[in-house]
Amino acid sequence: MQTSIIGFPRVGALRELKFASETYFKGKLSSDELLRTAAQLRSAHWSLQQAHDVDYIPSNDFSFYDTVLDTACLFNIIPERYHALGLGELETYFVMARGYQGEQGDVKALAMKKWFNTNYHYMVPEIDDRTAIRLAGTKPFDEYTEAKRQGISTKPVLVGAYTLLKLAKYVGEKTAEDFADSAIDAYGAAIVKLGALGAEWVQLDEPALVTDLSESDLALFTKLYTGILASKGNTKVLVQTYFGDVRNGYVELQALPFDGIGIDFVEGKQSLELIQRFGFSEEKTLFAGILNGKNIWRNRYADTLGLIQQLREHAGRIVLSSSCSLLHVPYSLKQETKLQQEHKAYLAFAEEKLQEFTELKSILSVANPTSHAEYARNESLFKEERFSSNTAVLARTAGLTDSDFTRLPAFEEREAIQKAKFALPLLPTTTIGSFPQTAEVRANRFAFKKGSITEEQYKQFNFERIAECVARQEAIGLDVLVHGEYERNDMVEYFGECLDGFLFTENAWVQSYGTRCVKPPIVWGDISRSKPMTVEYSAYAKSLTSKPIKGMLTGPVTILNWSFPREDISLRDSAYQIALAIREEVLDLEANGIEIIQIDEAALREKLPLRRSDWQSDYLNWAIPAFRLVHSGVQSHTQIHTHMCYSQFSDIIRDIDAMDADVITFEASRSDLAIIDAINECGFQTEVGPGVYDIHSPRIPSVGELKDGLHRMLDKIDAAKLWVNPDCGLKTRGETETWASLEHLVQAAQEVRQSL
Repeated sequence: MQTSIIGFPRVGALRELKFASETYFKGKLSSDELLRTAAQLRSAHWSLQQAHDVDYIPSNDFSFYDTVLDTACLFNIIPERYHALGLGELETYFVMARGYQGEQGDVKALAMKKWFNTNYHYMVPEIDDRTAIRLAGTKPFDEYTEAKRQGISTKPVLVGAYTLLKLAKYVGEKTAEDFADSAIDAYGAAIVKLGALGAEWVQLDEPALVTDLSESDLALFTKLYTGILASKGNTKVLVQTYFGDVRNGYVELQALPFDGIGIDFVEGKQSLELIQRFGFSEEKTLFAGILNGKNIWRNRYADTLGLIQQLREHAGRIVLSSSCSLLHVPYSLKQETKLQQEHKAYLAFAEEKLQEFTELKSILSVANPTSHAEYARNESLFKEERFSSNTAVLARTAGLTDSDFTRLPAFEEREAIQKAKFALPLLPTTTIGSFPQTAEVRANRFAFKKGSITEEQYKQFNFERIAECVARQEAIGLDVLVHGEYERNDMVEYFGECLDGFLFTENAWVQSYGTRCVKPPIVWGDISRSKPMTVEYSAYAKSLTSKPIKGMLTGPVTILNWSFPREDISLRDSAYQIALAIREEVLDLEANGIEIIQIDEAALREKLPLRRSDWQSDYLNWAIPAFRLVHSGVQSHTQIHTHMCYSQFSDIIRDIDAMDADVITFEASRSDLAIIDAINECGFQTEVGPGVYDIHSPRIPSVGELKDGLHRMLDKIDAAKLWVNPDCGLKTRGETETWASLEHLVQAAQEVRQSL
């Protein structure tokens, strides 16, 4: 039995790529040094997979920022405004990802969206009518050759033609179909060149195939690959799907001359049924995604062997694979020195998943797999009781009734009460919550964690930062203030640390976008709140000002979606446990005079099934109620805000309105305000704050730029419903750019307000 990895984490065991890239951005590292760091990481990752006897090791899964952006650059999909800056190839690449403001000009970054149902973000390729799709770059060829020089034969990986064209943004009259012929030529040329270099297999990632496909979608896919595969010669092509099943395109995949088809048997609910119903071509190799590439729990070998046995009845050649790229899990448990062995025994990060493949190969090599020592050791693990249940938590969730999910009075009455109470001006200004986490802030937190300062010293430092932040917000004229979140390492990890039922790691970092990495907590057991989590800092901020202070919490769906969830209970039950804990915090904030409370649901869409038919049954019927459960007990005058990050919300806008918040803020600066049209179409009742500038870029927006954006919003949104804010938290930005941007934001809002 052979094994294959779809993709491997690229930031390094200790985030070496992140730190090198950020040092390069600051001008303190040369491009040659950055490239050298990248080469060292690639070499280490290939060697690690080779050491675990992986048969199909990927290359070109490495990226400085994003593989979709890499693919766009490879095929000359670079808008003219970036070429016009006259920068070098690497600089232009980073400008497309981060924007640019300097001597060469001033341009915004490409739009950024969530990668299907994950917390990874991809850069949206932008295609205009003049775009000439052609093979223009050398990255996959260079990295294949680099591995070959190391003595490692790899399987080059590209984002597939169909997924690339479907994810792209078209800014002219032409559509994806108009670029099919040039995409066929470009991809065909890439495969031919890889074959000439010696590549036996080429992997084309097509996760878009697990979404709902129309007849025209299938026609486009069939046209693309009929053309691309016609020129592949002796090079074998693997079409790799993940994040679901291919129920709409399974027959078409079998009919096309692919040499291998990668199918997800973890998230693909109908994957096994499809193979049992339609069979699997004897001429093709099945790359069976059986190890979960998105979660960190050990694989149960008994279940996997049972699945393999069923697959063997229908497929002649099977390769064991991860269900998706291992990009979505941390690098290695070897970096975890504080986790107890009793916990580690149940966990598998990327390197441990390689070991699981090694063990499965060994188990499957004997006549009686269940007699193998590794099988017995694995099975004994799963027969043990992992933790003791919290009966009080289970009783609370079991006892929930409809009234627990309903807030009274209705929105219209609350809105009038709140406008009278707060007396905010038109176009009230605020931020999303976090302010820059400076080196001093991080050092204070680190010193407290390692015990070199007392809790009193730690808190005093935070109180001083809060006082400075509140005073500065008042000075520039913001209307609703925040305390700055200086105590928080992460919007999810912080709350996990304050709740019972979570495990935490030291170095289990996962890439979210570019150089941004997160360290998701692990949902180990039943979740409850043992003490207040944010009240002290929010109450202190309130004591410093007569302006409203907004309490900041992370919502239950986001905490769950940005954690590694349990697999022994439903996501619904976990979400309700978290919601009850956050509900207690909401009521405590209200009792301490915090009457504007933001409950962030940045990741609301993240676990939304990729097929519309599964939305209500699988997700929305518990995700929306979980949010309502958090705030349904507050008074009518308490204003509930929520915030959502980079994603596509237009198709679930009615469900978002059903969350019954009073104000919702969301990313809009990179998406041309498209969501506002959807808001208007559905008669959205909630007040809204579309982000007026992009905090993921170091650019400082001008007052004129912000005013233009506000006027465009006011063309579509009633001024009485519109809030003015950045599109996300400011934690990752620098002090200087943050305050300059906020000063411009306030000035723009005031000038537009006066014009009204």
